[in-house]
Amino acid sequence: MVGRAAGGAAGRQVRRFRQFACVDWSGAKEERPKGLALAYCSAGEEAPVLLQPDGGWSRDALLAWLRAHAEAGTELLVALDLSPALPFADRGAYFPGWAESPPDARGLWALVDALSGDDPHLAATSFLRHRQVSRHFRQRGVLGDCFEGGIGRLRVVERRCREAGQSPATSCFNLVGAAQVGKSSLTGMRVLHRLGGAAPFWPFDPAPAEGPLLVEIYTSVAAKEAGRAWGRAKMRDAGALDDALRALGSKPHRPLPRYDDHAMDAVVTAAWLRRAAEDTSLWSPELLTPALARTEGWTFGVR
Repeated sequence: MVGRAAGGAAGRQVRRFRQFACVDWSGAKEERPKGLALAYCSAGEEAPVLLQPDGGWSRDALLAWLRAHAEAGTELLVALDLSPALPFADRGAYFPGWAESPPDARGLWALVDALSGDDPHLAATSFLRHRQVSRHFRQRGVLGDCFEGGIGRLRVVERRCREAGQSPATSCFNLVGAAQVGKSSLTGMRVLHRLGGAAPFWPFDPAPAEGPLLVEIYTSVAAKEAGRAWGRAKMRDAGALDDALRALGSKPHRPLPRYDDHAMDAVVTAAWLRRAAEDTSLWSPELLTPALARTEGWTFGVR
C-alpha cells in the first residue's frame, strides 16, 4: 500500500508494515517507572502481547530496544504515547521572547537533552528549572509568568483533536494534575534526541522504504475507536480488554503479566495501530503543513 501525506509529509510513501508496537510512556523520575509499557503484535488477528523485562522497562532500555530494531531494519511501526514537540505555530516559537528558543523539533530535543544531561534515567528535571524555560510552564507550586492561563498553549493537532472530539488533549506546558502529559513528553524528547534519527519519526522524517518508523499517538484515540467513551477510556479488567480488542478486529488476549491501565492502553493501541496503518487518509491530515512537520509534528490517527 502506498499513500501520500499532505503538506509537510507530501511525497512520503507509506507502506505495509509487518509488525506493530505501542509504548505507553512515563515522565516519572525513577529508573523503572510503572507507567512504561510496551505491547507488540504482528500483522493478522492475533492479540498484541505485553513485552516486559524482569524489573520492568526503563527509558534507557526502551532506547536500546528502538536502536536494536533500527539496526536490524525491522519492518516495524512503533507508536509512542507522548508529544514530540511543544506548541510553536500559535506564537511562532516554542519560547517567545527568548533568543535561544529552538527553530524546530530536533533543536528542541537537543536543548531538552543538553539542559537535562546530569539528570539520571533520562529525566528532564533540570530542563524545567532553567530560568528562561520555567517561565513558560505551570509547575506544582510555580506558575511561570509566560504561562498563558487556562489549559495552556496547544499544538495545532491538539486543538484539532479536541474540536473533533477524538481526545481531550492537554497542553505540555501544564505540568499539574493527573491529566498532565508534559513530563513524559520531555523525557521522550531526550530519548528521541539520543536515538539520533536511527529510526525515522513521521512526519518529521519521510517514511522510509524499509525498516522501522515511529509515530506519535494518543491512546485515548485508540480507545475511542475501540468503543470506549471519554471518561471511560481506561480499562481495568480482562473482559473490558477483550471487548476493546474485538471491536478492533483482534482475537482475545493471552493472559498479561499485569492488568493496569498502562499495560492495557498499550495492548489496545497496538491492535488499533495495526488496523489504522492501512487507512491512507490518516497519513494525509489536511492541516499538516511543511512548517508543522518541522516544528510540531502530528498525532497519527487525528484527521
